[in-house]
Amino acid sequence: MPDPRAEYGDRLESRARTVATRERSHIRIGNSKLAVVAAALVLVWLCFARHLVSARWLLLPVAAYVVLAILHERIIRARTRAETAAAFYRAGIARIEDRWSGTGASGERFGDEKHVYASDLDLFGRGCLFELLSTARLPMGENRLAEWLCRPSPVKTIVERQGLIAELRPKLDLREDLAVTGEELRVRLNPESLTKWCEGTPVLGGTALRVIAAAFAFAAAAAFIYFVSTAILWPFLAVLIVEGILYAWLQRRAIAVISEVHCNAEGLVLFSKILARLEKEPFASPRLQQLAAELKRGAEPGSRAIRRFARIVNWIDAHDSLIARMMNLPLLYTIQTALAAEAWRKRWGSRMRVWIDIVGEIEALLSLAAYSFEHPGDPFPEFADQGDAPALFAGEELGHPLMPALQCVRNSVQLDATTRVLLVSGSNMSGKSTFLRTVGINTVLAMAGAPIRGKSLRMAPLRLGTRLRSIDSLQEGRSTFYTELLRIRQVFDLANGDAPVLFLFDELLDGTNSHDRRIGAESLVGALLERGAIGIVTTHDLALTEMTKSLGAIVRNSHFQDYVEGGKMRFDYKLRDGVVTKSNALELMRLVGLKV
Repeated sequence: MPDPRAEYGDRLESRARTVATRERSHIRIGNSKLAVVAAALVLVWLCFARHLVSARWLLLPVAAYVVLAILHERIIRARTRAETAAAFYRAGIARIEDRWSGTGASGERFGDEKHVYASDLDLFGRGCLFELLSTARLPMGENRLAEWLCRPSPVKTIVERQGLIAELRPKLDLREDLAVTGEELRVRLNPESLTKWCEGTPVLGGTALRVIAAAFAFAAAAAFIYFVSTAILWPFLAVLIVEGILYAWLQRRAIAVISEVHCNAEGLVLFSKILARLEKEPFASPRLQQLAAELKRGAEPGSRAIRRFARIVNWIDAHDSLIARMMNLPLLYTIQTALAAEAWRKRWGSRMRVWIDIVGEIEALLSLAAYSFEHPGDPFPEFADQGDAPALFAGEELGHPLMPALQCVRNSVQLDATTRVLLVSGSNMSGKSTFLRTVGINTVLAMAGAPIRGKSLRMAPLRLGTRLRSIDSLQEGRSTFYTELLRIRQVFDLANGDAPVLFLFDELLDGTNSHDRRIGAESLVGALLERGAIGIVTTHDLALTEMTKSLGAIVRNSHFQDYVEGGKMRFDYKLRDGVVTKSNALELMRLVGLKV
């Protein structure tokens, strides 16, 4: 594995040199075009004012300008491509150096407050896990990555995915090419609605109606030319009358066809370009070879078929324009466009879901491969046989991937048949919640097939359930405590499934009194243990640490501690065995100036 920072730096320097070279060429060509224009003006003066040269000499500057314009366009395109590539590597360096927050796609559209762990573990939003991971260019790639983060995959799939990520990890050229492809395009593409349209039932006629419509359009054009030549109008009027009847008959169905295409031509062009790049990439693993072959299966590859559809959608995008409306009767513009879309749907519509799924999977894999490349010290987790260890989570020196490396304090955790619950006590701000999020987010990465932030992780396949944040709702009439109970109910529902649950509860039942909290917490943890779950519970209420007496040695006490130094509260964020022996609440009040 090369050093990712050095590799990105070398490539960034190379692309920056290309930008500088193209910029100089751009200036030279621009000046040359001005010189050609000046020469053309001189020739015009010599030709028409002084009559010293033939007008044929004007063809020379015109030809020279055309050649320079074509060359200029290519230079500008190359410069733009190099600028985009340079930005791609700057973004990679920013991720390596922990300067990435707020620079990528946040994935906020995937946020779901009712999900059993997504909001607790900061999966979506500014500075969250999705932003760190996602390099997808298309919505289907983002959708697939979000799905992997929110829904644990089977172990067989995870292990295969780890191998695919390892193969894609060094493919920097592929990731760069996809990053710079169609950067100027304004994409509007909804994979779900597009698939629904492609798999929908045709509402217009088939080939015969398309031939009839084309024949009438041709007849209208011929009749108009005849009218211009002879001043005889009735043939053109006769064709228009028949076309009007045909248009009135088909208009509603034609508009229904084109109005349901929820994408723009630029989005499809980008889709086509990404497909074309993936089609020519050599892969080694059977799975990736199969996906690439599937893109090329049929009479023509998927990229070409999508490009054809992009042209049709371009016509659809223009159907509300004044010119298109004026052509509705003579040329049946809307009818012709809808019939072309129907013909494409009939031929290729059944393949759209396959193309979308393939691109979504490869883009999600490339996102995780980029993350793996940029964090070479992060290993893939190992999975234990569920028969040998029904519930296991053994992480060594786990860290939080969203925290800067210099600020990240790592801790180890072992949950197995001997210690099934870790009861973590500690004062405010000592690191309890961050510890829970560290365990949770590494579980999400592991079950998605990604590397984890830590020295090692060995685990059984688990379902994750958390309760780290609870917010009341005036609109729904829910208190914070009731919201917490609803989330705990979700975790219990998970525990009734096939795979064991890893539960993470922060300040369990904090919204009630100490007496009820102790009884309730002990009952909840005991019930989860009966269902084969493992987990971590944090609390600042030392009364809860007494549950080890009733539940036994499978519940182990640990704690985070703090100390005062130079009049300031200090924390080392290291997990220690046993129950915390002091609280910092009063000291914190004094430090902020409250008299207690």
